[in-house]
Amino acid sequence: MRDSLEDQARRYATQAHAAAGQRRKYTDEPYIVHPAAVAELVRSVTDDEAMLAAAWLHDTIEDTPSTLQDIESHFGPRVAELVDMLTDSAQPQAKNRAARKLAHFRHTAQASPEAQTIKLADIIDNTRAIVQFDADFARVYLVEKQVQIQLLNEGDKRLWQQADNIIRQGIAQLAQPPHSVPESWFVKQAAKYGGLS
Repeated sequence: MRDSLEDQARRYATQAHAAAGQRRKYTDEPYIVHPAAVAELVRSVTDDEAMLAAAWLHDTIEDTPSTLQDIESHFGPRVAELVDMLTDSAQPQAKNRAARKLAHFRHTAQASPEAQTIKLADIIDNTRAIVQFDADFARVYLVEKQVQIQLLNEGDKRLWQQADNIIRQGIAQLAQPPHSVPESWFVKQAAKYGGLS
């Protein structure tokens, strides 16, 4: 019996990230723990096989030598389209992080509801790790994600609520000692993304 589309995607992503020598930034775990967590979050709201496959594969084009053509030839056009919508395209003209992120936010805002659902799962899992291990970067990251999820209103409502809650909790945590980041800092940071949120 042939493996399911999701099993094939899991195996492909596991091999691709391992071959690229990729590890999780803060824990040094094999990178595949992140796509696995994203796939589980997606599974909590749907059993759509193409979405689950795309959840496993969502970082392969950005982080490994795999191309969109590779994904399409292995997994078909629907999975490839979802992965493409989730891939951060290179922005050589972007002068700074805010400009690069804005371009990416606009890209995911135009994604299908299915791709937005996977993106919300990605944000939830990444936010957990960043708030836990890197409070300094979390200040910037949480504001960016707060802006981004406002544009992901076509995604699954339950995952949207979960993403919103985890971002709010992270900001509240950073406002407390020992970090004590003032609310005005977050407001000023959000202003860099003017008019988008």
